[in-house]
Amino acid sequence: MKIICVGRNYSEHAKELGNAIPEVPILFMKARNALLQPERAFYYPEFSKDIHYEAELVIRICKNGKHIAEKFAHRYYDQCSIGIDFTARDLQQQQKAKGLPWEIAKAFDSSAAVGTFVPIPAEKGVQDLGFELSKNGSIVQHGYTGDMLHSVHQIIAYSSTFFSLNTGDLLFTGTPSGVGPIAVGDVLEGWLEGEKLLHLDIR
Repeated sequence: MKIICVGRNYSEHAKELGNAIPEVPILFMKARNALLQPERAFYYPEFSKDIHYEAELVIRICKNGKHIAEKFAHRYYDQCSIGIDFTARDLQQQQKAKGLPWEIAKAFDSSAAVGTFVPIPAEKGVQDLGFELSKNGSIVQHGYTGDMLHSVHQIIAYSSTFFSLNTGDLLFTGTPSGVGPIAVGDVLEGWLEGEKLLHLDIR
């Protein structure tokens, strides 16, 4: 199982971090060690003083594939959830300033939290979903998948050009604007179409 992540897939988030709008999906990876299962606490790591939340729609791959055409991409996923791409923003900025890879800021243990997976709402479709993240009871992020710069099907087609997709892989599809820091004692909760799928204590 691998975790495929998309960077800068919402224009307002790219702008809030001062990044250019990408012409093609920006992909990076997290390994199995990054996965934080539902209802498990997130423990603030000792190597960073500036961990940020980034809420995202997460797609679960249900079929092996390579060089998947965009028109067939709908056959390769079956469920979705809300996830959080935890980012050590201080380490990320340090690495970027040096022109170095930033896996240490994105792929550390438990950096990919996921909620409960549910079927894609048949009446809505994957590009017509709303999701929210709250911190300590207040909404901090609100996203609509129709605002993605690159659709789920485009991401599946593009990523499968470079590496095979396998059953059980997870696709983090990018975060909308509103990202921010967490602190020990915070409680994060994520909703998809009004259904709470994620509850996470920061310890």
